[in-house]
Amino acid sequence: MTIWKLGELQPRIADSAFVHPTAQVIGDVVIHTGASVWPGAVLRGDFGRIEVGSGSSVQDNTVVHPGPTNPTIIGEDCVVGHAAHLEGVVIEAAVLIGSGAILLQGVRVCSGGSVAAGALLPKGFEVPPETRAQGTPARLVPVAGDCDAVRAGAEHYRRLAARYLKEMSAVPSD
Repeated sequence: MTIWKLGELQPRIADSAFVHPTAQVIGDVVIHTGASVWPGAVLRGDFGRIEVGSGSSVQDNTVVHPGPTNPTIIGEDCVVGHAAHLEGVVIEAAVLIGSGAILLQGVRVCSGGSVAAGALLPKGFEVPPETRAQGTPARLVPVAGDCDAVRAGAEHYRRLAARYLKEMSAVPSD
């Protein structure tokens, strides 16, 4: 994994977390127990803090950045899909963020809420429980919240991370 200290700002990564070697973790970043950060993800904690909650998964090529006044907090048991962009947002526990979603400064997604793939959530947007944000710009659609399904997805990625920790190795080049 590529871990970078920035001045006095140093990432703190739980021993049981998985960070893929091609991910970039820079500055004031906390990755809690059982969390996973996948290939190409960038977590850049230069303006403020980033936290990835216990058991959460930040997938391939996702960009996570705090805002100048807002940390980025990802709660426990969340799944952040491939190539998402999170900047200065709060994601509560057991939330699914779809692939390619963009969440801008001050966005909050409450437990039981979700964000559809490709959605654009403008500054200050809030997604209540049992609601999905979808579209560009996003609009809210009532849905039956299923935190258990999201937690099951997070558990899937915990098992996959355990496999990577056990079985992954570089193949020597000729």
